[in-house]
Amino acid sequence: MSNKGEQHIGKCPVMHGANTNDGLPKKWWPNALNLDILSQHDKKTDPMGSDFDYRKEVLKLDVNALKKDLITLMTDSQEWWPADWGHYGGLMVRLTWHAAGTYRITDGRGGAGTGNQRFAPLNSWPDNANLDKGRRLLWPIKKKYGNKLSWADLISYAGTIAYESMGLKTYGFAFGREDIWHPEKDIYWGAENEWLESSGGDESRYSGDRELENPLAAVMMGLIYVNPEGVDGKPDPIKTAHDVRETFARMAMNDEETVALTAGGHTVGKCHGNGDVSQLGAEPEGADIEEQGLGWNNNTQRGIGSDSVTSGLEGAWTTHPTRWDNGFFDMLMGHEWELNKSPAGAWQWEPVDIKNDDLPVNLDDTSEASSILMTDADMAMKIDPEYRKISEKFHNDPDYFSEVFARAWFKLTHRDMGPNSRYIGPDAPSEDLIWQDPVPQGNSDYDVQALKEKIETSELSTSEMVSTAWDSARTFRNSDNRGGANGARIRLTPQRNWEGNEPARLNKVLNVLEELAKESGASIADTIVLAGNVGIEQAARAGGFSLTVPFTPGRGDATEDQTDSESFEYLEPIHDGFRNWIKKDYAVQPEELLIDKAQLLGLTAPEMTVLLGGLRVIGTNHGSTDHGVFTDKVGSLSNDFFTNLTDMQYTWKPTGKNSYELCDRNSGDAKWKASRVDLVFGSNSILRGYAEFYAQDDNNKRFVKDFVMAWIKIMNSDRFDIK
Repeated sequence: MSNKGEQHIGKCPVMHGANTNDGLPKKWWPNALNLDILSQHDKKTDPMGSDFDYRKEVLKLDVNALKKDLITLMTDSQEWWPADWGHYGGLMVRLTWHAAGTYRITDGRGGAGTGNQRFAPLNSWPDNANLDKGRRLLWPIKKKYGNKLSWADLISYAGTIAYESMGLKTYGFAFGREDIWHPEKDIYWGAENEWLESSGGDESRYSGDRELENPLAAVMMGLIYVNPEGVDGKPDPIKTAHDVRETFARMAMNDEETVALTAGGHTVGKCHGNGDVSQLGAEPEGADIEEQGLGWNNNTQRGIGSDSVTSGLEGAWTTHPTRWDNGFFDMLMGHEWELNKSPAGAWQWEPVDIKNDDLPVNLDDTSEASSILMTDADMAMKIDPEYRKISEKFHNDPDYFSEVFARAWFKLTHRDMGPNSRYIGPDAPSEDLIWQDPVPQGNSDYDVQALKEKIETSELSTSEMVSTAWDSARTFRNSDNRGGANGARIRLTPQRNWEGNEPARLNKVLNVLEELAKESGASIADTIVLAGNVGIEQAARAGGFSLTVPFTPGRGDATEDQTDSESFEYLEPIHDGFRNWIKKDYAVQPEELLIDKAQLLGLTAPEMTVLLGGLRVIGTNHGSTDHGVFTDKVGSLSNDFFTNLTDMQYTWKPTGKNSYELCDRNSGDAKWKASRVDLVFGSNSILRGYAEFYAQDDNNKRFVKDFVMAWIKIMNSDRFDIK
């Protein structure tokens, strides 16, 4: 765990300028839209080649041999970076925890699922000090197992096996995380310009009554969770409890899971602050070339063992820091605590009176004792009334504590993997957990053509069918593999009542499709998607193209019992540039929100462009607004959006904050209306290139083909069974 509840749908949903150009170009054009996140993991950066499939390769992994090698590693290789008490368990737990702990439920970004901890800025965060040593200790194992084992899986697995080697019965582990090969630029970590900047600074991530900015979870830039010394470095367990509760809630953890993770993380290992912090060298990204990617090196003192410095706090939490036991609660609840400062000058809580036999032995001399501490967050587990109740329960029932922790640890390390159908390996649990958003197996043995014909002759319009299918599928987030059309949760609470889903229109469509699904034996999820395909085919025919949109049956229908409605609140759309809708004004421009949404959907810039242009002319705007509907043939799939946007016969004039009119250059008569999201495809040089491509006289057919391919991609984004 870092030595350092409810979501608030805040004033700003995402990036705060994260998608505007950075570096030198920002000095020239600070408001220029940055499309890099739509192509950040281009295959050109991946040395594996386009034919490599990690999810197939990892099936060849000898998991038992890997586990044995990791257990051996825990007490081996003590030469260049000696382990505390001869066991790397605490270091490996922290390595895994700090990779997985960056996950946040608000946008699904972060987590251990990509191996992003290898790259800046995470590899150089102050809170990740010396985790570079943990990754280097794992390198011989990664080298041995090669392409059958990703860094993402290895980093996640190391902490789990560390716990097993120290006596915890873990809940299980699943492989299947695929590495990225350069940093994830789509993750907004905060507006601060300095590490560990006070939360009360000019660029505070808080507003109002300490309301944490969305989508952030950590309390400071450079921390994984909360400040171990207290809010803004001022010890106060009650105030810290507020931060802990908010931060862990944004990691998708409830109070019981929070106490379990806090205590379980601090049952093993120690804090390091028995030295001079000023003697530490630069972080990995700032270190000299001869350091070869290692950071925080101390080249003036021994800097290891009892002389090491990492967080600045000093001491272990338990008597036996390399053993899984109930020592954390024995220590926390069995002593009174007072504030002191570590040798490095950090605030920490220390026991008022403790027997020498209850102290851990010294790292370098087992005949001497070492120190015991609690962080301000640890003290919150005793001082906060709700946390204390849970702590007392865990203290009195160690077996229950171990079980809750094992499940919470599994959730922490697997939260961003999606449903358990994506789990690989012999230790992957088969139990369906509600946070995995389980979906029952769907029926694929029905007459698809007959159902299509019934949909075509129904009372539903092209726009209604396409809009409903889109709304059902657009919740997908490739950040944590949540959402999507599979499960048909659009018919359940809370999705059925979301403003972005236009409940009146949605209920009308569902009433028709649910009856047709029942008659045909198809799932409602399949029927919704199939109806969207029917709408696309109708629009294509109206545009002069005869085509069949590919469809793969087999989606299932989730039940209310399989749906954690509270967690699904985080998936609610509060903007959708594809349907030209934004719930209210935000601090970022609508076109930035569009880019963010497109990235979460896994779209490239051309796919985003062609989808938006097609949805406009089909007439799918939220509330049937006419902004961006640059065609006289609404409902016909054509490239009219692009031809009219790029037609130099017209000029554009602002009519409101997010409203414009296209006027005839000669007469001045208004012809079309538009939003910023529409006009960015003419103003941004990159997007204009795509718009001009699809506006060409010879590319109308190409437009229809590309639109259908992008549409299928979205409809199947959560079909892990066919990927």
